[in-house]
Amino acid sequence: MGTQVQTQTPQQALTAARHLAAAGEAHQYLTFALSGEMYAVGILNVKEIIEYGNLTEIPMMPAFIRGVINLRGAVVPVVDLAARFGGSQSQVGKRTCIVIVEMEQSDVKQDLGIMVDAVSEVLEIPGSEIEPPPAFGAKIRADFIAGMGKVNGKFVILLDIQRVLSVDEMSTLASVGGQAGAEAVAETH
Repeated sequence: MGTQVQTQTPQQALTAARHLAAAGEAHQYLTFALSGEMYAVGILNVKEIIEYGNLTEIPMMPAFIRGVINLRGAVVPVVDLAARFGGSQSQVGKRTCIVIVEMEQSDVKQDLGIMVDAVSEVLEIPGSEIEPPPAFGAKIRADFIAGMGKVNGKFVILLDIQRVLSVDEMSTLASVGGQAGAEAVAETH
């Protein structure tokens, strides 16, 4: 029972996995660590993984919005998932990174960054190994959980990224990239 050592960077593995997932292969997930737990998001939502840095804070935003980054000329809001889940803000470490996800609302696509402690790997989890979300006992809201994936005898929390970054938060996030950032600065003076 040997395991293969991956020599790909997380970005290379992500690109290969997105091609497989788009071709209709099994359920592919990007796994990452956050506050000591292992989480995963569907690979088709993930555009890229970038190093944490060059974040511009925006005044008057909820605590879970860490700020915005300039991603090839586009303003991309960055959400601190630990704070979004009701905890304290994440501490930035050596492996902290931003996972860029593409969200769609009312036929409008927007890129958002989610701050995570460390990206782990891309996993293929068969549907038969995915359990429904628990009704209680999870550290995060039950509606944020799409399911529980069984991987090597342990559970990985599969996030429903559309709910985690819900319509209410989306409107706040969308305004960060537009006029609200300027309006928030103006309101503080």
